[in-house]
Amino acid sequence: MAEAGYIWSVGRRKTAVARVRLYPGSGKVTVNGRPATDYFGGRAIYQQTLFEPLRLTGTQERFDITVRVVGGGVTGQAGAIRHGIARALTRYDEDLRPTLKQAHLLTRDARVKERKKVGLKRARKAPQYTKR
Repeated sequence: MAEAGYIWSVGRRKTAVARVRLYPGSGKVTVNGRPATDYFGGRAIYQQTLFEPLRLTGTQERFDITVRVVGGGVTGQAGAIRHGIARALTRYDEDLRPTLKQAHLLTRDARVKERKKVGLKRARKAPQYTKR
């Protein structure tokens, strides 16, 4: 952290990609230039998702976090930010890794939308069968 002044990492979920920077500070979280509460509309579930790695490691008041997130929807973006914060915390202190790993926060959630197949209406839904 000495040379750049911050710790960075990348988090991903579905099609969302979050570039996270951790600065020494007081616990302020900024997403795409706006406070996290404004960006996610004050929905409590997204706030819980974002702060989960910080809460588990007890580092809520230690860092100011700046995030640039693109792609996906709101839930995917919140998951990508959570993944990025967890990865940045392990760069900061390797001793936090077992705690984050046990909570499955370091694992990239590989579930993505399945592609549509030819002859079907969606990925698996087939047109209705008619006998006559």
